This record gives sequence, C-alpha cells and structure tokens, in this order.
Amino acid sequence: MFARTFRLLAAPLFALLVFTGCEGAFEGDYRPRATGPEGEIMVVIDSTHWNAELGDAVRQHIGPYVETLPTPERSFDLQQVNLASDRMFDIVQRHKNVVFAAPLNDDTPVSNFLRSRLSDDVLQATLDGTPVVVPRNDLWRRSQRVYYMTAANSEQLAQAIEERGPEIRDTFHKVTLDRMEREMFEKERQYDLEDTLMQHHGFAVNVQHDYQIAIDTTTENRGFIWLRRVLTDTRRELFVHYVDGMAPSDITPEWIYATRDSLTEKYLRGNVAGFVRTDYRRPLNTEETEFLDRYAYITRGLWHFVRRPDEGDGLQEMGGGGPFVNYTFYDQETGRVYMINGAVFAPEHGKRDFLRQMEVIARTFRTQAETQSEETLASSE
Repeated sequence: MFARTFRLLAAPLFALLVFTGCEGAFEGDYRPRATGPEGEIMVVIDSTHWNAELGDAVRQHIGPYVETLPTPERSFDLQQVNLASDRMFDIVQRHKNVVFAAPLNDDTPVSNFLRSRLSDDVLQATLDGTPVVVPRNDLWRRSQRVYYMTAANSEQLAQAIEERGPEIRDTFHKVTLDRMEREMFEKERQYDLEDTLMQHHGFAVNVQHDYQIAIDTTTENRGFIWLRRVLTDTRRELFVHYVDGMAPSDITPEWIYATRDSLTEKYLRGNVAGFVRTDYRRPLNTEETEFLDRYAYITRGLWHFVRRPDEGDGLQEMGGGGPFVNYTFYDQETGRVYMINGAVFAPEHGKRDFLRQMEVIARTFRTQAETQSEETLASSE
C-alpha cells in the first residue's frame, strides 16, 4: 500500500523542479496551513543513518546549538521519523518544516521514496556523483518548507549537507519568522501607538496589544524609544535608538558595543542600583547582513545586570540576564543610523523562540518615507 502511494505521488516533472525550483503554492491556494511546533524540523531519515554520519551532519549543520543563548538550545529542534507507513507519511505532509535525507545506494523506505521522485536523467546524474538538494515551498500545505536531499552514497550526502546546511538553516529561519509575523499580529495591534511613533520619530514598528512604551525621549539629533512586554515570568523588550547626521562608515562593531552599553546603562536600569550591560564573558557575535534592503550589522549575545561599586573600578555582578539581538544600519533616505535591539528575560523558559519574536518585531520597521512611497504606489494602481 505504501509503495503504491509513493508511485501515485511520483512527480514526472521532478527534473524540471530540480533546475527551476518551481514551488507548490498558487494563486487562490485554499489548502490548510501546515502544522507543528514553530521551531521544529521533521527529519525523514532512516534510524540507521540518523545514528551515524548523516545524522551527525544534520545535527551539526542544519540544527546546531546556538552559542549566544544562556543555556544550550538548538537552532531548530530535530524530530527524526522513519517513513514506515501511510499514516506516518500523512503526518509528514502536514508538518511545517520537513527534510527528506537518504542515499540512493540502500533500500530504505526514504531512499525508495526519493528515488521515485527523480527522473531517469537526474537519477543517473546523482548516481554519477552529483548530489540533489531541492527546496519546495508549500508542497502539500500552505506555509510549508520541504527539502529533498539525496546522493549516491552516505559520504557524498553528508558532504552536501555540510556545504548546504547553513543555507538550509537560514531558509528555515526566514520562513519561521514569516509565519510568526502572521501569527503575532493576527490579534489586536496598537495602531495608535504605531502612528505616534511615526509622527514623533519618523519610523514605526508593529506593536502587539500588550506592549507599553517605557521611555520615549529625543535630544537635538537623537532619539530613544523603549517598548516593553512584562508578564509574571517573562519580559520582552525592544528599544530603537537613532542618530541623525552620522556617516555610515562610522558604524563598526566597536561603535555598536560602546553605544549599546552606553544606552543600556543610561536607560535600562533595575529596581536598585543595577543596569543592563553586555556580558563580554560569553560568546558575542557580530556579522554583516542585509536588513530590509539595507546594509547592516547583526549582533547576538548575552546581557546581564551589573552595578558600579561604591569604591574601586570594574563592575559587580547582580544576577539576572538573557539573550539579545541587535540590528544596526544606516538609512540613506533619512540620513540616520538606527539601532534596533531586542532582549529577553525568561529564567524558567527556553529563550530561542522568544528571541525570534523580537526579530519579527524588528523586521516590521519602516520609515515615514517608505510608508508614503507605498501609499503613493497603491493609489496609482
């Protein structure tokens, strides 16, 4: 029965898909949305391979541990499943993030499935040493990302996973943020607060219903806005700082660290004498990136509460802390440098998904000029 299902699902145009990357979505797509935990990838791979070289490659390159979190958390939780029944295949088809991985030189159900999806030409090319890594968007359901990965043998497939793993992980991360954005802002948004940000500062971000403005201040050429979501056991915070008249060449990792520490010491203070500071004892990572079509730096690290002693130099640890993500970039149209910083305090919870919520909010950033341009374009259509 299961083999017959595979034959019925086999795609005669798979070779075309390999070279063009055709997607499963189409206009007027009313299929159900994919389900499953947001931070999970279902890895369809035989258990013998999962416990050997291929599983190690997936864990190391697609779901590695995130160094800039307080305790070990993988970038994605990896759920291994065997393709052993029609029922299991039905479960796989409903999942949000899926990876099929198997070599062609064995006779496992996953290998047979992938073999059935290849045209004769692609099958021969794969057997001759060309691995196949095919992304499919919305394959069986909306809001779904699936990867087919196969090669002639385990060694070649492990090498392909090593080479393509960061790209695959980045793709899953981006589609995860897209889904989270829809879910986070389906409920009530504070449009009035967003309008206030736009009117007073020339920019806005989407604001969920339970965020509050803790600080909103401007000086001659600078601004600082601190948004907070405080619950009984968690706290999520996002601040936006901008400086007019800076040159983009002035933005360096050192400037980012110094500016962030200066801002958090001035504005992000505890109930006593402490304040927030970057924890330089732990991993701190800054990379060049593209953020909303702008050249930017993204910084990931950890913060902690410290205080200045009554006597002497240095800082005293006060306990408490968490992860942060920071985007710093130059907006050419306004001539401003922006710093968007999201931080999490959740001592009894995992931090990865909370921090992704801060990334989602940061990605909704827009300037007044961009909003007016979009409105003009919409009115002309």
